[in-house]
Amino acid sequence: MGHRSLPFFCRVALSAALAVAGALGAAPGVQAAAPTSTTITVDGTDPGLTFDGVGAISGGGGNSRLLADYPPRQRNQLLDYLFKPGYGASLQTLKLEIGGDTNSTDGAEPSIEHTKGVVDCDNGYEWWLAEQAKARNPHIRFYGLAWGAPGWIDNGSGNFWTQDTIDYLMSWMGCAAKHHLTVDYLGGWNERGYDKTWYEHLKAALVSHGHGATKIVAADSDWSVADDMATDPAFKKAVDIVGVHYPCGYLGSFTSCPSTATAQALGKPLWASENGSEDANAGAPAVARAINRDYIDGRMTSYINWPVIAALYPNLSFSSDGMSIANQPWSGRYSIGTTTWVTAQTTQFAQPGWHYIDAASGYLGGNRAEGSFVTLKSPDKRDYSTVIETMDATAPQTARFAVSGGLSTGKVHVWATDLGSTRSADWFVHTQDITPSHGHYALTLKPGYVYTVTTTTGQGKGTATSPASAPLGLPYADTFQRPATTTSPKYFTDMNGAFQTVRCGGGRAGTCLRQMAASTPIRWTDEPYDAPYTIMGDGDWTNYTVSADTLFEQSSTIELLGRVNQQGRNNNGLNAYHLRVSDTGAWSLDKSDTNWNVTTLASGTATALGTGRWHTVSLTMQDTTLTAEIDGRVVGSATDGSFTNGQAGLGVTGYQTDEFDNFKLTPGTPAPPHVGPITSALPGTCVDDAGDSAVDGTAVQLWDCDGAASQVWTWSNGTLTHDGKCLDVTGQGTTDGTLVELWDCNGGPNQQWTPQPDGTLKGTQSGLCLDDPAAGVTNGTRLEIWDCNDGANQQWKLP
Repeated sequence: MGHRSLPFFCRVALSAALAVAGALGAAPGVQAAAPTSTTITVDGTDPGLTFDGVGAISGGGGNSRLLADYPPRQRNQLLDYLFKPGYGASLQTLKLEIGGDTNSTDGAEPSIEHTKGVVDCDNGYEWWLAEQAKARNPHIRFYGLAWGAPGWIDNGSGNFWTQDTIDYLMSWMGCAAKHHLTVDYLGGWNERGYDKTWYEHLKAALVSHGHGATKIVAADSDWSVADDMATDPAFKKAVDIVGVHYPCGYLGSFTSCPSTATAQALGKPLWASENGSEDANAGAPAVARAINRDYIDGRMTSYINWPVIAALYPNLSFSSDGMSIANQPWSGRYSIGTTTWVTAQTTQFAQPGWHYIDAASGYLGGNRAEGSFVTLKSPDKRDYSTVIETMDATAPQTARFAVSGGLSTGKVHVWATDLGSTRSADWFVHTQDITPSHGHYALTLKPGYVYTVTTTTGQGKGTATSPASAPLGLPYADTFQRPATTTSPKYFTDMNGAFQTVRCGGGRAGTCLRQMAASTPIRWTDEPYDAPYTIMGDGDWTNYTVSADTLFEQSSTIELLGRVNQQGRNNNGLNAYHLRVSDTGAWSLDKSDTNWNVTTLASGTATALGTGRWHTVSLTMQDTTLTAEIDGRVVGSATDGSFTNGQAGLGVTGYQTDEFDNFKLTPGTPAPPHVGPITSALPGTCVDDAGDSAVDGTAVQLWDCDGAASQVWTWSNGTLTHDGKCLDVTGQGTTDGTLVELWDCNGGPNQQWTPQPDGTLKGTQSGLCLDDPAAGVTNGTRLEIWDCNDGANQQWKLP
């Protein structure tokens, strides 16, 4: 019946189960508490809204960038885990960023039209990703949304709500058609409000350009858009779907997901058009709640997770959010997050076009703290699936099903994910089959699980596994001659602007890397320094030289970046060294921090370089000495020890179209080992080897700093050793709370640590930080890894 506004009744009957004291281990004469029992009446004739699917977002921004550069075998495995039906997350919608050459969270996505009238439908990697998704699931739905826009819009005024933007979106729609992609949904400007008349004009443009079937989503922000739709018939007619962001709250547990009465009364589909922003593992419980509770609380019929995958470098702010983590394309290393499996508990058992059964959806025991459940039925009203989550339950409980109304009363299959387990073998498991008796059956529900009870078949769990992590070795070079999977060169990820391989200028043959955005884009982020730059490589690099040939197309300043470390959220700063060189010959050695405070360490003026000619520039970082060269001549140096390690990069300090070629990274001399204690930012405490033991598995703990031999560590090339043993993450764990210990050094990524400028130590394999639980100062407190949070309990001073 579509998305009509219907009363939401949930027939949830509570019944007290008999307490069997002996079975529960109660003492004689003491009656144990009765477990909660919930009756779920699954009647195929009961109403409910149309399910619009569960999806995820590629964009906002750059979070999918590294996926295209993975080795083909691992790249295909990751794509299967995302999109292949009956395999992994089995995503049903893919929301794509419409690139605007500007940072939109963790990177900038290239526009199809850097300058007005010059459209290149192959720019970027979103088309490639969409084609890969469609190849795996021909029924997947696509949704386009802009975070920013190229600077030529409205003659550079910065006004998004113009006819130029609509024309730009129509060009993007045309590009989608050239890639044989159907765009099912189109939005306006991500989280930046709305203009009612603009949306009306957008609807007219879609119709006039032959895209009348594409539905408009507004406003990818909050519920206020529903208020204007309720009072403005023309605006209401133009908008097909109300899309809101984070209706369950932002970066929380997603226990409550309301909409508004006004929104529900519109008779339009309501969507959580962006939700998530959660760690691929630690955030899985929140996602499990939200997928169910969006509908129960707010009548939302689609959940779209941000982002689709964490295929971005670990020094960026949201580096572990998504379905999976894939941040090492050179080794092929990846990890499938538990968010994949809580998503699969819905997507593998119900398809868009199915209908919810309102009366078979609600809260266990009528109490949201016990968990939630939703039931969906197939269009032919034969099959059904009930998805249950018990994230907050503290004891087992019983669900009793009563099936009728033409739905199958045959065998049901039970799949479950135990989110209390760190073992992948306990995630998305076919646990049992149940044969109902006259349509009735019961299921025991354990705390911390997601269950699906279904009459459908065809589900599965992917079996591909990741290779081991490995460093990206030096030397490394890129001449930009070999085509990459996308228009970005291999491993480079843009933070602002658009760096693309094109035919070289200045009389040079072949292809070079050019910064393509010729004017400041309409921005989404608000960083104080928004110049174009692109970064690449391994954050563990320490001493090395970065060099490149450069061509000034106009009067401007280019830069080489080195020891690129932590980036501030939404590009609001960067820990890095910069060698900046102008066409006038002016140069400077600078360092920046995560607030974009820039300190000039040395500067001067060399012979003017001019425009239209090629020159070679290099930055050498050897221990605390920084050296600048232009055309093979040392022009200056500086001493600074702020950053010991990090990636490399290229940039232009303004929106000019300069070129780069022959990018090279040459290793320097390894830094000497440092020996001494590791002190905590919590006063008087040190990292300690329990009992000064050299036995594998020895606990690593916190202890009063006493100068004992058990507190002497050696720091060298990313490893911490004591008595010949390495600081090791137990079992190669990658989840919060995994303990650290001593183990034979084996070069594994779980024994590699990257110091951050804020004093934290980030594990190479996990991306998590060495952590003192709850900031404890009690002697013997075991150390672990945990999400990096800048707390004093994660700050350490190395030898």
